[in-house]
Amino acid sequence: MMKRTISGMIGAGSLAHNRRDFVAENVNPDRVQLNICYKNENLKEVYKELFDDAVERYNVGKRKDRQIANYYEKIRQGKQEKLFHEVIFQIGNREDMAVGTSEGNQAVKVLDEYVKEFQKRNPTLRVFNCYLHQDEATPHLHIDFVPYVTNWKGKGMDTRVSLKQALKSLGFQGGNKHDTELNQWINHEKEVLAEIAKQHGIEWEQKGTHEEHLDVYNFKKKERKKEVQELEQEKENLTAENKGLTSQVAEARADIKLLEEEKIQFQKDKETAEKRAKKAETELKKLEDRREFLQPVMDNVSKEIKEYGMIKTFLPEATALERAVTYRDKKIKPLFIEMKNKIGAMAAQVKELTRERDSWKSKFQKKKQEHEKTKKELAEVQKDYQKLSGEKEILQGIADRYNRLLRMLGKDMVERLVQDDIRMQAELEAKKQKEQMPKKIGDRIQWARERSEEHNAQIKKNKAKYRGMEL
Repeated sequence: MMKRTISGMIGAGSLAHNRRDFVAENVNPDRVQLNICYKNENLKEVYKELFDDAVERYNVGKRKDRQIANYYEKIRQGKQEKLFHEVIFQIGNREDMAVGTSEGNQAVKVLDEYVKEFQKRNPTLRVFNCYLHQDEATPHLHIDFVPYVTNWKGKGMDTRVSLKQALKSLGFQGGNKHDTELNQWINHEKEVLAEIAKQHGIEWEQKGTHEEHLDVYNFKKKERKKEVQELEQEKENLTAENKGLTSQVAEARADIKLLEEEKIQFQKDKETAEKRAKKAETELKKLEDRREFLQPVMDNVSKEIKEYGMIKTFLPEATALERAVTYRDKKIKPLFIEMKNKIGAMAAQVKELTRERDSWKSKFQKKKQEHEKTKKELAEVQKDYQKLSGEKEILQGIADRYNRLLRMLGKDMVERLVQDDIRMQAELEAKKQKEQMPKKIGDRIQWARERSEEHNAQIKKNKAKYRGMEL
């Protein structure tokens, strides 16, 4: 049985190169027709097939600016995940498994048998492009796939791109940085390829350059596990030290958020007050215009009443032969009836105009009071707005200084310095409490109980203050 190396590596993912849309220098154009194409699908169409339903479910109830319009473009422009991944598998090298030789043909058979079960073996790695090349020095496989996870319970879509989670669903949990899910999976696939090769008379030769012997690998893994445990312990210590600083930052951010909301509300109140003031001024102007319009009418009516109130005689002279009865019925009586009707009509008109004047006068006074009230409210809103703006600038300055320290010194250094200061303050406080502690045992118990109640009350107060606020 011949011994050959087995290599598995991450590829560059050049789909055009895999399809031979162009011929590179290391490619023999005369052997291009020997290449085998297993898959050649459009990547965008594969994304639609895998994720369109999930996108539709995710967008339900979301604001338009938070909806996902095109998941393919979201991943392409993002930094967390790649659109797809590529692995390359090869048996031997150009010295012992060259293309065109009997050994090279044997490698082609092994790779062909291996790739046909790849998708079934790895259901969460959606293969869309796969070629077996025989136009270069050694036969090898290019497998391009989209890793995805379904029924995701975390943030985002329930079906999404994720190499880590896709490999975890296949049983590869990962360890430290040298024992990732991807490394574990590639090693497993090489073992599968080695088993198929063994059936064709090829034994896996592990030289330790790219692969480690299983016993050595497990030994190093055990040693690294100890290192991981130590790092986890250190992480827990740092997390505990960071708790105080995180609480302060959370408090500052919560205050800023609250001030932002109050600022928005005061701005709305200010705009409402300004609209009410503008409306009151408009109504006031209408009332003033109406008063100016009615004043000449009232003056004219008063003048007419005054003139008609004076008893004047406009009776014509009686003729020499005219009887007294005839003179009274035909001249005096009609004149007095006409004067009576005229005075009655004018009195009614004066009464109506007086009522309308009083009504407008009442409305004018009411609108004037509303206007003055609105002006006072607007002044109060402006004072509150200026006060909130000042408090926001102070809190924003604190947050900016904290962020500047993070950029200059690094998160770990800032957290360590802050926790050192918190620890010193705690020690001073403990020392101060110790000095204040009563000397008698009975008094100490009561003193400790009071301190504990004060501490618990403060914790409840902080929880109530920031309940529902996100960091």
